[in-house]
Amino acid sequence: MKKFTCTLFLVTALLRYAGAADAPEPTGDKDAPVTEVAPIELKTKSSFVIDESGRNPFWPIGWKPAPKKSGNAEHAGSEIRDTAFLVSSITLDAGARYAIINGKVMNEGQVFGLQMGNQTYSITVKSIQDGQVILQRRDQEIVVPLRRR
Repeated sequence: MKKFTCTLFLVTALLRYAGAADAPEPTGDKDAPVTEVAPIELKTKSSFVIDESGRNPFWPIGWKPAPKKSGNAEHAGSEIRDTAFLVSSITLDAGARYAIINGKVMNEGQVFGLQMGNQTYSITVKSIQDGQVILQRRDQEIVVPLRRR
């Protein structure tokens, strides 16, 4: 505790001494105008110009984005077959329709992701009917029958 008190006292004394050296001498006249300090002028001002390469200024220095693939990744590859889905149960009620697709409960209009390899496809449950489910991926309709074991 004594070391802390001594350190605090020394730091305070040094700050007062440093502040007294920079402050102008008081004239003793209370009504005398206060002299103003000249404004600080910058030698160089920073500026930002977007270069022609289109580099994002928030990217780390030296980092370059991966080149974009030509074509749309959503349309890449063949169409999705109905064998990619397993409809194990369908429930038709007066107000709602549910189906278990690939082990998850889905209802009409629900959107889910199907991962095949390193691609993820956005699939929408278009309609649930007796004995089959119709899924949609962009302009492709996939009819998946109920598979009973």
